[in-house]
Amino acid sequence: MKIHASWLGLILLVCATPARSQTPGIEEIWAIVQQQQVEIEQLKQQLATADAQLAAAEQKVEATGNFLETMALPEASSRTQIGGYGELHYNNQDADDSAYDVDQIDFHRFVLFFGHEFTDRIRFFSEVELEHSLAGDGAPGEVELEQAYIDFVLTDTLSAKAGLFLLPIGIINETHEPPTFYGVERNSVESDIIPATWWEAGAALSGHFSNGLSWDIAAHSGLAMPTSGSSAFRVRSGRQKVAEAAAEDFAYTTRLRYSGIPGLDLGISYQYQSDASQISGDGLDEGQLLVANAIYNTGAFTLKGLYANWNFSGIAVEAAGADRQTGWYIEPSYRFVTDRGDWGIYGRHQDVDAARSQDQFSQNEIGLNYWPTDNVVLKFDIRQREHDLASEAGRDFDAFDLGIGYQF
Repeated sequence: MKIHASWLGLILLVCATPARSQTPGIEEIWAIVQQQQVEIEQLKQQLATADAQLAAAEQKVEATGNFLETMALPEASSRTQIGGYGELHYNNQDADDSAYDVDQIDFHRFVLFFGHEFTDRIRFFSEVELEHSLAGDGAPGEVELEQAYIDFVLTDTLSAKAGLFLLPIGIINETHEPPTFYGVERNSVESDIIPATWWEAGAALSGHFSNGLSWDIAAHSGLAMPTSGSSAFRVRSGRQKVAEAAAEDFAYTTRLRYSGIPGLDLGISYQYQSDASQISGDGLDEGQLLVANAIYNTGAFTLKGLYANWNFSGIAVEAAGADRQTGWYIEPSYRFVTDRGDWGIYGRHQDVDAARSQDQFSQNEIGLNYWPTDNVVLKFDIRQREHDLASEAGRDFDAFDLGIGYQF
């Protein structure tokens, strides 16, 4: 037999209530029953509303989780990297001819890196640079895109890349952040003979082995060297920087590198330019570059050396005596580790024999680097340059330089 909840409540209420002087009438009992029925309905409605809200909340939490999984925010942010470097220079140069004196301060380079991993095997790298702080009409600087390429990891020992990239030549062309080298200014051999920083557009294949041997081979855009004017046959003036670059004749670069012995890094590079001016019949034809470099490190002592040699063919370049352009340098250094940062001292001798007479000289320098932390450096150096030709003796100078640089 089923008893309605309202009547059961009434019976319990009557049983628990002390006897009164007057028994309630039927109207009063009916009022009490109706009131309890209203309260029970309200409780049912509140319970139903709470159940609905809980279900809605659970749906929202689940939807939010699904959305975050779709967006993959933590993974995406970890796959994109931002970095950069910069350097401020003060140069004081006292030349034999005061017309060549220099006394200036310059924020030489401000560079930002952007990289992204699309997958574990497909990656993007880029580098954007502002030179000399200000670019535009009449301004001394330029805004340049120095890297923008896609890298493909093919196997554990083989990779490929395509786009705009730095050529695998010499020591500083690929690694030129200020904390990584001595001296306020980059060495002249890897500026006049190897026109660092030197980038081209094309494709490259790289491989490495567990014994420390690695190799690179690249096909890419070439130089477009001028054959007349004040910069005739100057290699550095031939960089097209992949800005609507003439591509009549491509160039090819290969490098073999060995680092299998601790502290030793050896490299040899060869480049072939099928036409170094991109113009047929102008007296400048093919060019060949050979570069050999070595780094030896033992404890705090490091010794670096590099030799570079260009051979050009063509009637005009041979007549100008610019068919062979060479340069070399040697650089010993010693780095002291302290509780308040590292100190490094170095010396460098370099010899340059490039196309222009003003770029034919020998230079000695000594200097000091201080790293308060690994990625920040303060620099000081003293330089002395003597030109090979008497006609350029006025350019001989003594100089000192101050600099600060960073990378992140």
